[in-house]
Amino acid sequence: MLLVARLAPAVAGDATVTPVPAAAWAMVEEEARGQTVYFNAWGGDEAINRYVAWAAQVIKARHGVILQHVPLADTAEAVSRVLAEKAAGRTRDGSVDLIWINGENFASLRQAGLLSGPWVAALPNAPLLDTHGNPTTVVDMTLPTAGYELAWGSARYTLFYDSQVVLVPPRDPAGLLAWIRAHPGRFTYPQPPNFLGTSFLKQLLFLLSPELARARFAAPVGADFDALTQPLWAWLDSAHPHMWRTGRIFPASGPAQRRLLGDGEVDFAMGFNPAEASRAISRGELPGSIRGVFFSGGTLTNSHFLAIPFNARAKAGAMVVANFLISPEAQARKADERIWGDPTVLLVSTLAPGDVARFATLRRGPATPESVGRGFAEPHPSWIRALEKAWNRRYGVR
Repeated sequence: MLLVARLAPAVAGDATVTPVPAAAWAMVEEEARGQTVYFNAWGGDEAINRYVAWAAQVIKARHGVILQHVPLADTAEAVSRVLAEKAAGRTRDGSVDLIWINGENFASLRQAGLLSGPWVAALPNAPLLDTHGNPTTVVDMTLPTAGYELAWGSARYTLFYDSQVVLVPPRDPAGLLAWIRAHPGRFTYPQPPNFLGTSFLKQLLFLLSPELARARFAAPVGADFDALTQPLWAWLDSAHPHMWRTGRIFPASGPAQRRLLGDGEVDFAMGFNPAEASRAISRGELPGSIRGVFFSGGTLTNSHFLAIPFNARAKAGAMVVANFLISPEAQARKADERIWGDPTVLLVSTLAPGDVARFATLRRGPATPESVGRGFAEPHPSWIRALEKAWNRRYGVR
């Protein structure tokens, strides 16, 4: 365990990563062999669960590390477990070895000193990350990752719609509101604090705010919260009465809303993976008429990460798992829309020719938007809780 701490260099949170000596990494692999890594990760998508199961098979065969997926309904479950273990004085042999995490959950653990690190620069595959072209790989909702979490996938907020019903999809808040009012009961969004529902609020907030006001979202919430969010609540007040179930009931999650779309109850769904609907079409979960679109004014963009708690039992094993998950092999498989379709965090053009070829063979599905357009960086984590509390006061179960 001490070997891992000696190997991980201190990093300042910028994008500079130097290759780790092969001999030193071999010692980490030796320490990891035989360890069981309890990977606490969202378990709400069977395609993702199958991908994790595939990774577990490869990691066990190559490295002798057992990857045990601990499915979560909400990442906060694992965060609460780590906090409880800290409060109980359990400073080693913790129950969580690796967490799929970002945003507010990362901020909570990092600020409480409950994450191991910095360790990212110790991974042999870390220099492959596209840290300059994709700054969200090293900044998590305005907070520098500083080597305490590893980006392993990127995301862009995407609207999915049934093109047989929605001939011209709305691409701005005004157009969406007009469509909702003209088609009662055919639009909804997941109920906050579900992350997709909260992200819908953030997406609207950016689009409804003047350019100068958007810079304010990078700082913690302050006394101007009510004034800055007033356009958002006004939009929702106008839209909710015309939504599915008259805006009094909301689907519990993204997959739940996707099922509503597949069943024809609504005409829109949403996700953070632009390839999500294409994958669902290929599996027969959505009709072939579904298409994806980004908001024309910009779309919420982020990366999702892996982190190791301060008291993890299998820190070396967790690093071996993380290093594999950002390998070109694992990233190309994850980017395959038939498997997951999660955009890579690697700078593909700098990879070895054989690895470039892995990505070159991938094909974009029918519902995956072609153009990327402008991206909005996530707001400061404090905005998440403030938006959720304000939404619940106004529209929670009554």
